[in-house]
Amino acid sequence: MSTSTPAPGGDAVVERVPRKAALASFVGSMLEYYDFFIYGAAAGLVFPQVFFPDSDPATATLLSLATFGVAYVARPIGAVIIGHFGDKLGRKKMLVLTLLMMGVSTFAIGLIPSYASIGVAAPVLLVFLRVVQGLSAAGEQSGANAMTLEHAPEGRRGFFTSFTLEGTQAGLILANLVFLGVALLPEDQLLSWGWRVPFFLSALVVAVGYWVRRALPETPEFEKAEKEDVVAKLPVAVLFRDHWASVLRVVLCALVSVVSTIVGTWSLAHGTNVVGLERTTLLWMVILSNVLALAALPLWAMLSDRIGRRPVFAIGALGSAVTAFPFLWALQQGNVPLVFLFGILLSGLVYSAANGIWPALYGEMFDTRVRYSGMAIGTQIGFALGGFSPTIAAAIVGEGPSGWLPVAFLTAGAATVAGVCALTARETAHVPLEQLGRKDTTPRDRQFVGA
Repeated sequence: MSTSTPAPGGDAVVERVPRKAALASFVGSMLEYYDFFIYGAAAGLVFPQVFFPDSDPATATLLSLATFGVAYVARPIGAVIIGHFGDKLGRKKMLVLTLLMMGVSTFAIGLIPSYASIGVAAPVLLVFLRVVQGLSAAGEQSGANAMTLEHAPEGRRGFFTSFTLEGTQAGLILANLVFLGVALLPEDQLLSWGWRVPFFLSALVVAVGYWVRRALPETPEFEKAEKEDVVAKLPVAVLFRDHWASVLRVVLCALVSVVSTIVGTWSLAHGTNVVGLERTTLLWMVILSNVLALAALPLWAMLSDRIGRRPVFAIGALGSAVTAFPFLWALQQGNVPLVFLFGILLSGLVYSAANGIWPALYGEMFDTRVRYSGMAIGTQIGFALGGFSPTIAAAIVGEGPSGWLPVAFLTAGAATVAGVCALTARETAHVPLEQLGRKDTTPRDRQFVGA
C-alpha cells in the first residue's frame, strides 16, 4: 500500500472511514449494551431479593423479570422520538444522546436504596430508570446500524454492519464477566453493595463511549440528503405512508430476539431460582456462547454478502427454533454439560446467523430519509413483543421433567415466524446504496459487487 497522502476522496480515505465507523459502532454498542445487559443479569440473579423480598421466590422472580420487560414497552416510544430526530438532524447527534441517557440512568440504578430501606419507592424508582434505559436503547442499535451501513463499501455492507452486533455481544460478555466477579461475594455482601458495582462502572462507559463517538463524521448519504434538501420534515409520516410493509416485516423478523432473552435472562433466573444451578455456572455458559458469537457473527455476515440476506437470516431463525428444544430440556433436567453444549450451539452459533445480519437486512429495506426511523420503530416494536418473553416464560413453565415444553414452543414459535417472514423480503445484498428502499431497485452485476 502506498504511504503517500491520498487525495481527498482517494481510496485510502474511503477505506479508513468505513473502518472508523465500524469501530465506533462496535465500541459504542459494546459500552451501551454493557449497561443494558447488567440489568438483565441483575434482574435474574439479585433484584428478586433486593426489591421484592416480601414475595415468595417464584413471584419475586416474575416481578423482577417484569421490570426487565418494562424497558421494552418504552422502546417503541423512544424509537419514534429518537428515530424522528435521527432522520431529521443526523445520526451522530442521536448516538451521543442515547449513550448519555443510558449511562446516567444505569449509574443511578446503582444508587437506589433497597426495599428494606425505603419500601415501595425502591421498585418504583427501579422501573422509572429502566424506562429511561429503554428509551435510550431504542435509538442505539438503529443509529449505529444506519451510520455504519451508509459508510460501508458496496458489496460489504453485511460485514461492516455486523460490528454493531459484535459490540452488543462484547457488551454482554463484559456485563456477565463483571457479574461473575460480584457473584462470588458472600450472599449478604452481594445483596447489600456488590450488585451495585457493575452499575457504577457505567461512569467509565459514558466517558469512553463519548470520546469514541464524538470524533465520527456524519454519513455522506445523510449530508447529501441535507444538501439536496430532501430530508423529510416528518420522517415517521413518510415512513408509514411509503414503507409500512417493510416496518411490519421488521417487526415480525425482530421476534427472533425472543431466543436471546430466553437464553440470556430467563434461563439465568429459572436455572438458579427453580432448578437450583449455581449462578456462576449459567453465567459462564452465557459468556462462552457470546465468545463464540464474536467469531460467528462476521462470518455469517460475509456469507450474506455473497449469497444474500434472506437465506442466512432464515438459517439462523429456523435453526434456533429447532435447537431451543434440546437446550431447554437440558436446563430443566439440570444437566450442566448438556446445558453448556446446547446453550453454546444455540446462542453462540445458530442464533448468530440471524443476529449478525439483521442490521443489513433491516437497514436495506429503507431509503436514507427514513432509515433510522424505520429500523428503530420496526425493531423496537418487535423487541417489545419479545422483551416480555422471560415474564411469559416464567408464568407458563411447568413443573417436572416436561415443564420446559411451553417455553420451548414459545421460543420456537417466535423464531419460526421471524424466519418465514424474512423469506418474504426483497433480496437487497447486491442493490446499490442509493437505490435501497425504492420500488425499482435492481441488483448490480455480481462481478462488480464482489470486486
